[in-house]
Amino acid sequence: MAKIDKTSEEGISKSVLYLMSAGAGLVVANNYYNQPLLNLMAKDFGVSESAVSNIPLFTQLGYAFGLLFIIPLGDKFPRKKMVMIDFIFIIASLLVMALAPSLPVLVISGFFVGFSCVVPQVFVPMAAQLAKPEKRGSAIGIVMSGLLIGILGSRFISGFVGEYFGWRVMYFIAAGIMLIFWGLLKLKLPELQPNFFGTYKELMQSLWGYFKTESSVRLAALRGALGFAGFSAFWTTLVFLMEENFNYGSGVAGTFGVLGIAGALAASLIGKLSDKMNKNRLIIISTILMIVAWVVFEFSGYSIIGLVIGVILVDMGLQSLHITNQNIIFSRNPDARNRINTIYMVGYFIGGALGTTTGAYAWEFFQWQGVASLGLIYSVLILIFHLLFKKSLAEEN
Repeated sequence: MAKIDKTSEEGISKSVLYLMSAGAGLVVANNYYNQPLLNLMAKDFGVSESAVSNIPLFTQLGYAFGLLFIIPLGDKFPRKKMVMIDFIFIIASLLVMALAPSLPVLVISGFFVGFSCVVPQVFVPMAAQLAKPEKRGSAIGIVMSGLLIGILGSRFISGFVGEYFGWRVMYFIAAGIMLIFWGLLKLKLPELQPNFFGTYKELMQSLWGYFKTESSVRLAALRGALGFAGFSAFWTTLVFLMEENFNYGSGVAGTFGVLGIAGALAASLIGKLSDKMNKNRLIIISTILMIVAWVVFEFSGYSIIGLVIGVILVDMGLQSLHITNQNIIFSRNPDARNRINTIYMVGYFIGGALGTTTGAYAWEFFQWQGVASLGLIYSVLILIFHLLFKKSLAEEN
């Protein structure tokens, strides 16, 4: 424990912080390569759009299960050792996905990709723990900027690779990237010793205790879930919109990910703001940005310019909301940051799975107008719930 305390007082080095930021982006990208490739996968296996949407759905469900059953172990086992072992499972899952002979195998392997690719949610509390308290929001913002750039950049890369080389090649490339980064982390990632010494059963039981007693964590999880639900509905159906209304392929759909990087690059600034600005006000501003984005989407079914504006706004809004949520929850219970992060992120990705499913059906029955209305409803609900229960933030500001 003395080593951890000393590191925290000195702060985290920039090189380690940016290594974790890059790692967060590269690992989380594995969960999102599939979205611009869905139409190619559907044609390859001869299935419907709603059937192939099970791939991102099960990937996100896998991520939620990984968050629930793997991330709490960060409070019980040495962090670096845990990350190194997890990378082996990531590589194996990606290779199975690349070789999948049928849609059911692809869906199941997608689940295990999501289940194993939870490393970014180890890096975020690590950054919070290693940073000085007054720099915590900034450190979280830097790691989160890498994570969001990974999410958005993954769509551009996979869209391009899928269109010119086929969707399977993307997963072989991903496995190679993970192998290289495993070596870099083994050399550079610092070790953090655990601070929980009970059994795994006691560790998991404590999650329920924190969930019951921490109202700010429950509210943050609800806000994050609704925000990510709209975000996932958009990205799941964008490739269908591009093909149906604009006659574009997966490459153009993936290009929209590059536009969203503008929002991701603002992450470090947002992190600094969340260290200084009233968090209640920052959450309201973030939510309004998402509401405006979905209103723009309502009128952009045949407008590329409207889609571009909407993508930038929704990415900035969600990023602001997410970082502020995490700064709030990490300022409490420093000895249980991985478990607190588990509660928050499980809710967040359950919201993503909900958005993927409802977005696919909104598209199937109501096309783009239905998707845009769905996202608007999710964002308005964030504002409603936040205003109803914002008193739980009082002690955080």
